[in-house]
Amino acid sequence: MALAIGIDVGGTKLLGGVVDDEGRVIARMRRETPREGGAALTALVAELVTTLKKEVREEISAIGLSAAGFVSADRERMLAATNIAGWTGVNLAQELEPMIGSRIIVENDANAACWGEYRFGAGRSARNMIFLILGTGLGGGMIMDGHLFRGAHGTASEFGHMRLNSSGPLCGCGARGCFEQYCAGPALMRHVEEAIAAAPERAFELLKYGDGTLEGLTGKHVAAAAHDGDRIATTAFKITGEWLGLGLASLVVTLDPDLIILGGGVSEAGEILITPARESLRRNASFSGHALPPIVGATLGNDAGLVGVADLARG
Repeated sequence: MALAIGIDVGGTKLLGGVVDDEGRVIARMRRETPREGGAALTALVAELVTTLKKEVREEISAIGLSAAGFVSADRERMLAATNIAGWTGVNLAQELEPMIGSRIIVENDANAACWGEYRFGAGRSARNMIFLILGTGLGGGMIMDGHLFRGAHGTASEFGHMRLNSSGPLCGCGARGCFEQYCAGPALMRHVEEAIAAAPERAFELLKYGDGTLEGLTGKHVAAAAHDGDRIATTAFKITGEWLGLGLASLVVTLDPDLIILGGGVSEAGEILITPARESLRRNASFSGHALPPIVGATLGNDAGLVGVADLARG
């Protein structure tokens, strides 16, 4: 049994685990991400790796680190760390190796989660697969003929910044109308606000799922309300699914995947989101009669990134 360590770094937390070659996490740890990032975060990653090594007392064959942002093609340097202070431009592999006494590979978090789902989750039957993470933003990964596709510079599959509307909302990347501006968590909440503005008399029941205010309402509250049949919540998910299907229609005609997997917090709403996305994909797909891939939810949850990057490190 070949054991590997995966470390998944997010803006608020680090998840670490020892993963066997069947994708099972046999030891795990969690730490809060230091706000200052930089050297403090690098040291915390090293501490987590060292502690996990001691936890299992068995040989570790490989170590992988996943983080949000652009990663160099050689899987060593963070070219741009989108939610992590002090890591942009840092060669993490070079800095961490003397601290942990082992080689470590670095991977984009969405790519790592995509690989985890492909190898051990909902994508095990696929050969060509699109993976979307719908959370604070929209991350993506892609499997082509059984291989993780990184592109020429290691920055492929940034589906969230595919532009759907040149006059749409301003995105954090500086462009307007990006895919994530219509389908990620903040977009869902914007659709809620717009539905409330159109029918304010219906807002009271929805707001009770939070603290009674619009500011106190979260995506999980909206999902719960939608499952209970709340009209504003279901409308917001229907609009989100409509845009999601529209974007997927362009990806499908370009990439011809045999499967689409949705992960991330927004996707946890399940069929309330996936059903309108399927319908929208069917309506918007080019070429009448073209075979459309199924859309399914991810199955590994928060473990996808650490499981995926641990397995990638073995290769």
